[in-house]
Amino acid sequence: MIRVGVNGYGTIGKRVADAVAAQPDMELVGVTKTSPDYGAEGALRHGYDLYAAIDDRAAAFDEAGLATAGTLGDLLDAVDVIVDCAPAGVGERNRPTYEAHGTPAIYQGGEDAGIADASFNARASGTIRDADSLRVVSCNTTGLSRLLAPLDEAYGVEKARVTLVRRGGDPSETGRGPINDVVPDPAAVPSHHGPDVNAVLPDVTVDTAALKAPVTGMHTHSVNVTLEREPTAAAVRELLRAETRVFLIPEHAGIDGAGTLKDYAADVGRPRGDLWENCVWEESVSVQGRDLYLFQNIHQEADVVPENVDAVRTLATDVSREESVARTNEALGVGLDSLLSDDGSARGQVPADD
Repeated sequence: MIRVGVNGYGTIGKRVADAVAAQPDMELVGVTKTSPDYGAEGALRHGYDLYAAIDDRAAAFDEAGLATAGTLGDLLDAVDVIVDCAPAGVGERNRPTYEAHGTPAIYQGGEDAGIADASFNARASGTIRDADSLRVVSCNTTGLSRLLAPLDEAYGVEKARVTLVRRGGDPSETGRGPINDVVPDPAAVPSHHGPDVNAVLPDVTVDTAALKAPVTGMHTHSVNVTLEREPTAAAVRELLRAETRVFLIPEHAGIDGAGTLKDYAADVGRPRGDLWENCVWEESVSVQGRDLYLFQNIHQEADVVPENVDAVRTLATDVSREESVARTNEALGVGLDSLLSDDGSARGQVPADD
């Protein structure tokens, strides 16, 4: 049993905690919070042991009536792996503490690649051995890596060009923007996303440009990939359909954007309406010669969650990548299969017994 702690119980941390707790081969020892807010209450309501992330704030939890099991140092001494889910940049400040306790650590994509021994994506990373730390690449990089890896294996990627329309902030981030505007972010091309893809797919040429929009739901990618061998649109659709962490949105499903995607996820029982998969519009997949075009949406709150679970196993076990992905997918229910996926018409349903 792998003993895991999560440092930071925010947007990503609470989802990673739930995912770890769902794994038969993992034990969630506890999670940390910096202050006794609604998130701390939520952790306790989930039955998770709560630790104070900052020693001198421990008393504030007691004063608020929220019991803690100790501080971050106590958690580090009780786990085999710590998953750092702190805000971008804070992971770098946490690293010396993890190293002082000799605790292997997983960081998020908001940190620079040099923070860890290797950057990680379950679909695209090469073999990783003898690492004491990993950095799970960002939500956008995760989505691009899941897409480009199978395309490169099947056809060879000559060059990928991606325009990313990024959400202005997560639903709870009321202080972020822009408001009533769409801005280049950054104005320079390429954006950091292409080089980040090369942290896990070093041989794939990819250029990225990014915009930020006043939305909170998901990121949208407009993708053009020049392949080395000419595919058909039908063959690409089948290739992507076989990827367990890609959801090929059926053409006749009536799903026209992030809002309906999140609604669909909630209706099929996903916690928080989460989409762990790349969401690729089936009808957007088109081919002109060796040029492939498609649109995909990436749920920035969720798509890195299964990757964090696989990163834990990579650090703590000798389980193969394929076996880890299969275990994670089964425990979480990763892999959407719409009833409309086959030919645009719903499969026969069992009528309700009235």
